Amino acid sequence: MDRRIADLRQEYTAQSLHESDVASNPISQFEKWWQQAVASEIKEPNAMILATASADGVPSARVMLLKGFSNAGFLFFTNYKSFKAMQLDENPKASLVFFWGELERQVRIVGLVSKADNATNDDYFQSRPMGSRIGAWASPQSSVVESREWLDAQFDKLTEEYKNKEVVRPPHWGGYYVQPVLVEFWQGRPGRLHDRIQYTLQQDGTWKVERLAP
Repeated sequence: MDRRIADLRQEYTAQSLHESDVASNPISQFEKWWQQAVASEIKEPNAMILATASADGVPSARVMLLKGFSNAGFLFFTNYKSFKAMQLDENPKASLVFFWGELERQVRIVGLVSKADNATNDDYFQSRPMGSRIGAWASPQSSVVESREWLDAQFDKLTEEYKNKEVVRPPHWGGYYVQPVLVEFWQGRPGRLHDRIQYTLQQDGTWKVERLAP
């Protein structure tokens, strides 16, 4: 064992989390923590791990950016021909993880996945910078390409084609909602006795709130 790695540890002392202090549903609790994360000026508080799995259970994970959350779920956008999208077609379930180290907090979400509607996709796509819109057309996401030069040439060609024109959303690009069925809020505490509050969706639509051992 590499002792230089094994000896790395952080003592968490900033805050605590108690059942009596949390909201009755996880979206409201996430909103509270989200506002605090934004106010703390964490760099990209919307960065999250998205974990997917194929039909045969092979997992894959990557960092994505959250683009919205509501009772409809947690929203992100991607290429519908990407590897993650292929896995979601096979197995429409996913897990999200937010880690806000500066606040000693983590949020873990497990949920069912569905595609966003065209209006939502179009609205967000048109809000993106021009380069990002052209990039959605230029990049065959997750496919093998011959070189960086080939990718740059595709981008430059499309930039010229769309000069003084509206860049419409590609039909293969859009959003997904992760509708949560389980959400865990983790607050670091001293001695590794961390606070873990879990919300589990019940059949009647209410949420069961429980404490987990660290």
